[in-house]
Amino acid sequence: MIKNIPIRIFEQIVRGDCLTSLDYELLVNELRDCSFCQLSLGIDSSDIKAFTKIVDQRSQLLRSVYPKISQVLVSHNIQVDPAWAILPMLWHYWLPLAQSLANQQEKIGRTFIQGLLGGQGTGKTTLGIVLKVLLLHLGKTFLSISLDDLYKTYADRQKLRDRRPDFIWRGPPSTHDVDLGIQVLQQLRDHPLGSSQPIEIPRFDKSLHHGAGDRTEPEISYEADIVLFEGWFVGMRPLPISTFRNFVPPILSDSDREFALECNANLYNYLPLWEYLDHLIVLVPKDYNYSLQWRIEAEHKLMATGKAGMNDQEITQFVEYFWKALHPELFMPRITDLNNSAAYADLVVQISRSHLPIKISHKNICSIRM
Repeated sequence: MIKNIPIRIFEQIVRGDCLTSLDYELLVNELRDCSFCQLSLGIDSSDIKAFTKIVDQRSQLLRSVYPKISQVLVSHNIQVDPAWAILPMLWHYWLPLAQSLANQQEKIGRTFIQGLLGGQGTGKTTLGIVLKVLLLHLGKTFLSISLDDLYKTYADRQKLRDRRPDFIWRGPPSTHDVDLGIQVLQQLRDHPLGSSQPIEIPRFDKSLHHGAGDRTEPEISYEADIVLFEGWFVGMRPLPISTFRNFVPPILSDSDREFALECNANLYNYLPLWEYLDHLIVLVPKDYNYSLQWRIEAEHKLMATGKAGMNDQEITQFVEYFWKALHPELFMPRITDLNNSAAYADLVVQISRSHLPIKISHKNICSIRM
């Protein structure tokens, strides 16, 4: 969180207390200096009057939505630790992002499709839940679709595994029905706002077939101003073959490299799907090894409730399977290094070991540390 904004200021705003002139000035100056917070504002940093208006508007929003956000997170069993971190995340991250999405949707005058790339533990689910509440408050309808919802049927994935035994688990490129995804995103994008024409949204039940998962009944949607399309490699593009010349653990054998090259080649099939994204947000751990630690912690919590789970060795094998498919050390720098003109993320949020955002970078705008 921004260290020069004391938590007590946010707490005073939520309570409806009047701020001192010094505290108010601190908020105004922080907004003027915060490039990310200006991403949806489009105003000159010298326009003090405009920034004071924004502080007033955001204060009112924070006061209005904080109780609902806290309630919704609890109802979804999502714990933000420490609990007070919700306040600066709303002020610096969630609220300006929601306002930016609402503004962008109004500018294009159709459904806005927001891509979200992030692995387990980076906060995809939390962000989706929060955005739904905030956008509804801003008068926008919202729909979330996961890349998981586009998985091929159980029968088709079994056929794939028979042909290519390396594809042990669902997840890597080639295990999704890309044509279905294109069809759905195209329907959503071209759907006239306010139309009563239904759209079938595919859904996937991971519990079917003893955890292998399968398609379930589609959800019917009638309209969505903003669609969040999220997944662990949403928007990811293939790399030059030369990238795989050297072994990068856990890619340690010729067969590992063959699998990595095949997954990389399969990404070409997803490029037409990515064309439907209007904007791409990437949630990236400061250290990609966090994903293994997070998965182990999640499984331990699951087993502590008496449910079945994987042991640490099985978890490591599972996570390394995905690293072999699309290794974060190879792929993520090409997406998230916004100092490189070839990077194609629009917004990059770096995530700490404790799952909290610590740095936000926007394309063509300097970053903000949290």
